[in-house]
Amino acid sequence: MLQGMKTVGAAMIAGAVALGAGAAGAADYGEKEFTVVGTWGFLDHWKERESKFWQEVIPEASGGALTANAKPLTELGLSGFEVMRLMKLGTYDAVHGVTTYVSQDSPAIEGADLAGTIQDLGEYRKAVEAYASVIEREFAEKYDAKLLMLYAWPSQQLWCNLGDKGITDFSLDDLEGKKIRTYSTTLGDFIEGVGGSAVTIAFAEVVPALQKGVADCGLTGTLPAYNAKWWQVVTHNIRIRLGYASSFLAMNMDTWNGLTTDAQNLIMEKLKVLEEEMWAATAVNDQRGMDCNASGPCDLGEPGGMTPIEVSDADRDKLKQIVTDFVVKRWAERCGTQQCIDEWNATVGKIAGIQASL
Repeated sequence: MLQGMKTVGAAMIAGAVALGAGAAGAADYGEKEFTVVGTWGFLDHWKERESKFWQEVIPEASGGALTANAKPLTELGLSGFEVMRLMKLGTYDAVHGVTTYVSQDSPAIEGADLAGTIQDLGEYRKAVEAYASVIEREFAEKYDAKLLMLYAWPSQQLWCNLGDKGITDFSLDDLEGKKIRTYSTTLGDFIEGVGGSAVTIAFAEVVPALQKGVADCGLTGTLPAYNAKWWQVVTHNIRIRLGYASSFLAMNMDTWNGLTTDAQNLIMEKLKVLEEEMWAATAVNDQRGMDCNASGPCDLGEPGGMTPIEVSDADRDKLKQIVTDFVVKRWAERCGTQQCIDEWNATVGKIAGIQASL
């Protein structure tokens, strides 16, 4: 009997030691509530992925130690162009954004998504990942920020009011003289290359601008165009891939450095999953957006009824000329250094089959 009690007691002590060791080895996440800016609240990247990452994934994975006050830029009354500068000031801990929106202080950042250079999403991802080290450095130097993730949106295409023009009688020459909504310098270079007039308009303001004739055409992603109901005010979808709105998640460097190692590791581990979800969704939603804006099928609602236009071989040749003579050439002049040019040529340019020069 006594021997049995000793055995039980020894087991209890051993269990207590084991529990103590487990507690000592438990992850130390600290405690932090992040202030976060997401992308557009009415688009699916925010609704289905960004918001869930901050409001569900991270709090649950950290046992409630890491939480977030995360809101989309549309709810905060922001345009998206100012998010990195606000984060640098300490207004926000982390921001999601579009690289070309925040490249005011660094033309090198813009090099991640030069208009029309790559027409395939798989190749585009390779290019962005090859260029990531440049963006990481520029974010750190210009915005005192830590780059955490890169992702994309469905392909940026042209959406125009072309009246009763049919599928077979369109050419890029028809864009000459058109007022075309843009959101970046590189897209503006493309627009000027086709003889159009670039008009910078925030995404949330495009539909009324098209309604009022402030713009004849707009540039945005395929599914965002449908979700924002561009099909109600535009007649044609010209299916040239002018980029994939390369996007990022970045964190204020002081905030990042103030986190425990366990918290940093947890965030990066979960971001690997989110990043794959983003790219997979972009691939699916690219075609989904084109279908929904045209005659369907559309699982999101009423098909938009736009006329889709696949460009001709002659227009593809013209596009490559515009990319070389206007888009890449002008970007190289803005970037201005041989190092900048060499880094782009060795990464994005190599994959795109285009070389920049001063």
